[in-house]
Amino acid sequence: MGWTIAEQLAAAGHRVRILTRSGSGPTQPLVERITGDAKDPSQLHAVFAGASAVFHCIHGSTYTAATWESELPAAEQAVLKAAQEAGAVVVFPESLYSYSEPHRVMTESSPRAATGGKRGVRTELLRARAAAKTPCVSVVAGDFFGPRVRLAHAGERMVPAILAGTNLAVVGSATLPHSFTYVPDLAAAMIVAAETPSAWNKVWHAPTGPALTQQELVSAFAAAAGRKAPKVRVLPGWVLRAAGIFYTDARELAETLYQFEKPFVMASALSEATLGISPTPLPAAAAATVEWWRQQE
Repeated sequence: MGWTIAEQLAAAGHRVRILTRSGSGPTQPLVERITGDAKDPSQLHAVFAGASAVFHCIHGSTYTAATWESELPAAEQAVLKAAQEAGAVVVFPESLYSYSEPHRVMTESSPRAATGGKRGVRTELLRARAAAKTPCVSVVAGDFFGPRVRLAHAGERMVPAILAGTNLAVVGSATLPHSFTYVPDLAAAMIVAAETPSAWNKVWHAPTGPALTQQELVSAFAAAAGRKAPKVRVLPGWVLRAAGIFYTDARELAETLYQFEKPFVMASALSEATLGISPTPLPAAAAATVEWWRQQE
């Protein structure tokens, strides 16, 4: 996310500082890459000097509730405090984890009060942002796909197999509707939200196209690649839940199986109208995604 936002900002002529532990980021004249830690107040004070907006795109170092709880709240509070001192708005990418009625179509007004595990951590992060004195805005997305999206259901689990001509497996169901958000659309919405004070201190939805089944998304990638759609196997939920007894990764993934065992759909019409952004058409988004993966090969 951070890389994509930095590219879009630089393309629009903005000066960008990107802070990562590795010092990575786009190589562009308007992008300054800095190695550091988002939880270090002294460093944040220096990095945020003169900034009008901060895009806080870090994630937990592991995909576990314990890690999220120990790392994410402290980092967000440090960033919010430093941004307040700099007079900058903070923009967060957000997930659908906190939604407490996920089997209804999720809108900006849907309840976000999920408890327990990773879902509960996201709920508490949103509450802390709402209580902060710093102006901030959260932009919610479905499961990611697009350039640079690797560790995702629609990332390395799908596209490399399609390009290699091999079959692939999905979790939960291949035939239920599920919302997938194209990462450049999320980045664009976050940038517009940062530039729109009337949108601050609210939760918006990233422009997201009509919900797709995992089979339909696989077919879209295959069409973009000029390949025959592969056979899609389904990894049943009971298999992951059983594996979770012994394996942490399987247990953490099983926690979110509810998203793939029933329809999991978000709506973004209100945000699209407010922010003036529409989702990229699926054929174009799939083509850009496939092309990026080809470049990696």
